[in-house]
Amino acid sequence: MFRNAFEPWHLILIVAVLVLVFGSKKLPDMARGLGRSMRILKSEAKALKDDRPAAEPQPEAAAAAQPPHPRPESTPTH
Repeated sequence: MFRNAFEPWHLILIVAVLVLVFGSKKLPDMARGLGRSMRILKSEAKALKDDRPAAEPQPEAAAAAQPPHPRPESTPTH
């Protein structure tokens, strides 16, 4: 269905419309802003991925870190 969706003349037409709409002076600024946004998104996604294993402690490590619970002393009944 979308086998030949974008032919070279489609891309040339899209670029021409973008230049007419935004002007040749705005396009580099827009591309720079888009690049910065993509770098920020990539770094945030990587930081989130790196933080996830540190936030979830291992079950053995969690059990070893907790001191054993003292047994409650039995109260004498009178």
